[in-house]
Amino acid sequence: MMEPVTLNSQPPAAQRSIALTSVEQWQDGETKRVQDYLAVEEPLEIRIGTTPISVTMRTPGHDLELAAGFLLTEGIIRCASQLKSLETLDSASAGNTVVAELALDSAFDASDLQRNFFAASSCGICGKATIDSIRKRGIKPPNQNFEISADVLCALPIKLRESQAVFGRTGGLHAAALFTGSGELLVLREDIGRHNAVDKIVGWALHQQKLPLSDCALMVSGRGGFEIIQKSLMAGIPVLASVSAPSSLAVQTARELGMTLIGFLRGSRFVVYSGEKRIKA
Repeated sequence: MMEPVTLNSQPPAAQRSIALTSVEQWQDGETKRVQDYLAVEEPLEIRIGTTPISVTMRTPGHDLELAAGFLLTEGIIRCASQLKSLETLDSASAGNTVVAELALDSAFDASDLQRNFFAASSCGICGKATIDSIRKRGIKPPNQNFEISADVLCALPIKLRESQAVFGRTGGLHAAALFTGSGELLVLREDIGRHNAVDKIVGWALHQQKLPLSDCALMVSGRGGFEIIQKSLMAGIPVLASVSAPSSLAVQTARELGMTLIGFLRGSRFVVYSGEKRIKA
């Protein structure tokens, strides 16, 4: 079995996810000064060697998983063997820089990466061109034999919410949670950005040698946008569910690439936008 990628330890400061502040609270016509918890938001720079490739605003914690997941879901690496090491710099950046060392067969090209990011963020690009661009990354249709029951799906939001430790104190974080077909929680990650939470899940799976996640369902808070869909597809996830609505491009992508996409998963109700055959009554 291939050895897991080396994820060097992070300094304690990089694990800070909650800040405390003094606020004025209004209630029933009265005011008082109280202490309130805030979700921390700080920039994380990801480098390959000395080349900066991305800066994302994130909640500190699981930064190495975030960087590893980002490298895979953006097509910079294809598998764990192409990522030799990851380490956090504990210099003046206060742990807000992660440096990756890639294997020679990763064929990383900084100029190609810049072009891909520009295409993904260009507001004028059409849906078909966007989907074609991720097809070129070698994404295959996820496991067609995976099934999950409606009852199991309806129980996922409660399990996700009960496991959100930081959200419970701050009320300000998104979450992504990975489940088995029987509804067992495998891992949950929180972040100020829902796409970062997904990257942390994928980075965890990369380190644990669990990719592709072909027998899992992913539940995310918030909406199911295109970026969440393409990151999930890169990890081989067959079922993605969210508590809110997906975007039109997310639905189009899920349908064309064979993913089950579920929205408005709340209580005993949900809407299936794609891949209904994976859902058992």
